[in-house]
Amino acid sequence: MNRVTTLRTSDASHFGRVGLLVGGDSAEREVSLDGGQAVLAALRRKHISSEVFDGCGALFTAINEGRIERVFNLMHGPGGEDGALQGALQLLGVPVTGTGLLGSALSMDKVRSKWVWQRREIRTPPFGVLGRGDQLFEKFIDEWGFPLFVKPAGLGSSIGITKVEQPDAMLSAISLAREYGETVIVEPEIKGKEYFAGIIGEMVLPLIRIETPRQFYDYTAKYEADDTTYFCPCGLARDVEESLQTLSLRAFQTLDCSAWGRVDFILDEDEQAWFLEANTVPGMTSHSLVPQAAAQLDIGFDELVWRILESSL
Repeated sequence: MNRVTTLRTSDASHFGRVGLLVGGDSAEREVSLDGGQAVLAALRRKHISSEVFDGCGALFTAINEGRIERVFNLMHGPGGEDGALQGALQLLGVPVTGTGLLGSALSMDKVRSKWVWQRREIRTPPFGVLGRGDQLFEKFIDEWGFPLFVKPAGLGSSIGITKVEQPDAMLSAISLAREYGETVIVEPEIKGKEYFAGIIGEMVLPLIRIETPRQFYDYTAKYEADDTTYFCPCGLARDVEESLQTLSLRAFQTLDCSAWGRVDFILDEDEQAWFLEANTVPGMTSHSLVPQAAAQLDIGFDELVWRILESSL
């Protein structure tokens, strides 16, 4: 699954004038800005004509003025990762990196992506949904007990997620999740180890396993802490890892995702994978997982950026 494919072009002029989209106003803004600095430096080292834009407004102005012919999308969360940008650029006839409108919208909506996975018999943790104003969480405690994870249905980077271990913490966890959207997901904990599969085209990168002393792999563990440990190689037998890579690609493509991204899953004690989410615009910071996994195949950061940009050709 991790056979390195040949580059489609070695000529930077094939990309034309590239707009790097970062920032925006979602809760994942800072992660996007951090990764954007690294990506912009790589584009320029590769002599790709590029200009950086913070948010969609300035980008669309540049497109209308004829200054930008292609978009490298690194804007996380609503507006950049949920299909809105992809649909607008599709109407304008401007190519963009990453998954298209349908896959972006579907993977960003954790409720609907889990419904699709369930329908296609891809394991995902059981879950309940709290809609607008709904506070009736007791049924989830009765069914699953503790701990429970409470999370917003349409955000990434583990923002707004709480691991709840007692009833009196549920309301505050729900309130926190609702700061990022009206729909809230409640899931029981799946005991096991957390793995991540980076994907470029149909090439699945070596799996990464993480360990953190925190309650779970939250925002701090992902982007700020120095005590998160990354294992790549991940320590699995080769045939087991290859099987999980194949399953990860299936989970990714089942949501109509393509080009590049990442899927996250828990491997339980019976070596059954439980898929948590698909990410169509993964982080590209110094702590990020896709660059770490690509490095195991001798794909350096600059080449990774080039390969991601190739997905828009």
